[in-house]
Amino acid sequence: MIYLDNNATTPVDPRVLQAMEPYLKEKFGNPSSASHSYGWQASMAVERARKQVAELIHADPKKVLWTSGATESNNTAITGRVLFEIYRKHNKNPHLITTAVEHKAVIEVVNRCKDFGAEVTILPVNEFGQVTAEQVKEALKPNTCLVSIIMANNELGSLNPIKEIGSLLKDYQNVSFHVDAAQACGKEPIDVEAMHINFLSLSGHKIYAPKGIGALYADHEFEPLIIGGSQERQLRSGTLNVAGIVGFGKACEIAGAEMPEENKKLRGWRDKVIQTLRNEIPDCHLNGHPTQRLSGHVSISFKKLPADLFALGLSGLAVSSGSACSSSESSASYVLKATGLSDEEAKNTIRIGFGRFTEEGDVDLAIEKVLKMYKKSQTLSQQAQLNG
Repeated sequence: MIYLDNNATTPVDPRVLQAMEPYLKEKFGNPSSASHSYGWQASMAVERARKQVAELIHADPKKVLWTSGATESNNTAITGRVLFEIYRKHNKNPHLITTAVEHKAVIEVVNRCKDFGAEVTILPVNEFGQVTAEQVKEALKPNTCLVSIIMANNELGSLNPIKEIGSLLKDYQNVSFHVDAAQACGKEPIDVEAMHINFLSLSGHKIYAPKGIGALYADHEFEPLIIGGSQERQLRSGTLNVAGIVGFGKACEIAGAEMPEENKKLRGWRDKVIQTLRNEIPDCHLNGHPTQRLSGHVSISFKKLPADLFALGLSGLAVSSGSACSSSESSASYVLKATGLSDEEAKNTIRIGFGRFTEEGDVDLAIEKVLKMYKKSQTLSQQAQLNG
């Protein structure tokens, strides 16, 4: 099995595992234990990792909080900000702005905020799944408290103009800017200060760290959702996952050093796959922006290629099919449909995600299998016409 689903998750980098290992064995202390060396070791490791994450996103380390992943970070930033607005600022009708192609960890959280009295505006996207700063500006209201925009879309690969949107929102002091950067962290340059981001959600397992660890950069106040301890300045209680935190920090350090060269390699493979499939399969459609997209991300929809051929035709390849991240569901992806695709096209979609451990031969094999699958569908179609 060749793994080409790196947008779903990435394998743990051996260098990350090596950095984590001592904190699963002899350095097993609780960082909250301040009376002996085991706790001190763990605490120092946690703070070192906090600096590593902060350096990757050009942030003040004191504003980086540990979470279990981007889903928790999104929940904390959005719900926490809305509750702060209601409870602390007595804004009983806070207004939220987001887009139609956010991850469910944003969409469902935003919709739940309606139960607290929040008003929600969901911005439509263009054919590439992107929004503009002008759209955000037009949607702003006097009671707007939060704008949440995904940086790199998990299904489409498209990048949103985060810096432009942030530059617009910096002049609105009552509005917080939240960015879901789970897919972008470690793959695209991020500078929270230059981009005027107030909340940034990050996830370790998207950048070769383990699952179950993430972070939230928080520059604005919010109401904590997890309470009961003094950890993380009482903003996110609970005993810290030291080994996971160390791994995430190391993964960010590696990404910061290797991102330019890694992206150059991934872009070459991405463009090779896109160009070859578009040349050989006239009725295929590239999802997302052709250039303003993640370096290792390819999403292709087929008009005349039945999805039931994918399982057999792509055997041996671990890729997302059906509705990309929603492939376990029977309905077509709401993200793909938001860009104008039909139900059939959204279901007849494959997403290929190249990563650090992908090899040239893996790329060539993926191209070969997709082309064979297409040719087989053509043959079956011709036979059906003759028999019909």
